[in-house]
Amino acid sequence: MPIKILPEHLVGKTLMQISDIHVGNRFNYQFIIDSFKKAKLYKPGFVMYTGDYVSYEDEQQFKQLQEVMQKPVLGNLGTFGILGNHDYGINWYQQEVADQINTILEDSGVTMLNNQQKENSGLYITGLDDYWGLNFNPKKVLSEMNHNKANLILCDNPDFCDLDVWGKYSGWILSGHTNGGQVKPPFLKPPVLPVKNKRYTAGEIPLKKGRTLYINSALGNSRQIRFNVRPEITLFTLKKA
Repeated sequence: MPIKILPEHLVGKTLMQISDIHVGNRFNYQFIIDSFKKAKLYKPGFVMYTGDYVSYEDEQQFKQLQEVMQKPVLGNLGTFGILGNHDYGINWYQQEVADQINTILEDSGVTMLNNQQKENSGLYITGLDDYWGLNFNPKKVLSEMNHNKANLILCDNPDFCDLDVWGKYSGWILSGHTNGGQVKPPFLKPPVLPVKNKRYTAGEIPLKKGRTLYINSALGNSRQIRFNVRPEITLFTLKKA
């Protein structure tokens, strides 16, 4: 991950992205706990959680998420997270659900960013609230970015990348949301993608004006079915652009 103006002491550090764990009743989330144990062995410098922590049906998901986040993957330097649409409950319209999930993640050692920017070890992480959620308001935080610093942006839904809000930003954007489609026929595109821009499937995608989007294919499942789309935890090595 080449980043402009990256401090020398961060060159070679590992940044891990975990996205869309979807804890709930739709699959056996012991898989998430086991995956966290494996992820910890990489001893990442930074960990970025990019939303959709639950598949919300009722308050049972709070206890389930607390169980999973008893032993979270945390970065040696810092750990940050944002909310996804599923974290806003049914029809993405329950602020009380988002608040509870935010608290669970904070209590687990994750610094949650809700249209906020935080600096850690010379890296400036901007976390944008969910595009489909109740608090989507990117203009203020993006307008306050210092482009003479090493920056990174987190946003759950990659459709956000097509909005005219980016100004001079020309760095990396980490997203999730699509789950890579979960089902992908060989040599064809996924038949179901929850985005308007069907180019936004998974992996690294170059954007205009020097921006780079990376879409994680999700560690969890929105439904217990996958074909030709592996669950993913992403590891980046930081370097200077």
